[in-house]
Amino acid sequence: MKENEVPQDEDLLKVTREIQYALDENGNYVQIKSTGWDIKNDILKQAWEIVDDESEAARLLVLNGEKSPIYFYMKKNLLDISTLASYMGMFKFRVKRHLKPTVFAKLSEQILERYASVFEISISELKKVPETKISLSNEKI
Repeated sequence: MKENEVPQDEDLLKVTREIQYALDENGNYVQIKSTGWDIKNDILKQAWEIVDDESEAARLLVLNGEKSPIYFYMKKNLLDISTLASYMGMFKFRVKRHLKPTVFAKLSEQILERYASVFEISISELKKVPETKISLSNEKI
């Protein structure tokens, strides 16, 4: 691809840019900033819609008392149990237990602080989930 052929389709990624490599007039590779291209932007939109759906399902499970707020924040932050356990420095079975509302209610402030730190939120935010649906696709871009 030549310098003037690097896609500059603005849509989803209005505030971000990525580096593309293209050939200049001398045939040398150069770095060109690109705002993306429509196909990639459409795929990213679809991916974020899936994340939104999974986060919404997790939020509803928490509001229905089936899961603890940790489950929602885990989904919202694109984490799985293994990764969250690694960040927490815990075994997976402990994190799984903390996803139960009854166990979550008994967690110490120290454990809650560690979770809040991983999710980059306060303990008070960790103890609840948003009452209304959120859209992560708007937050991340």
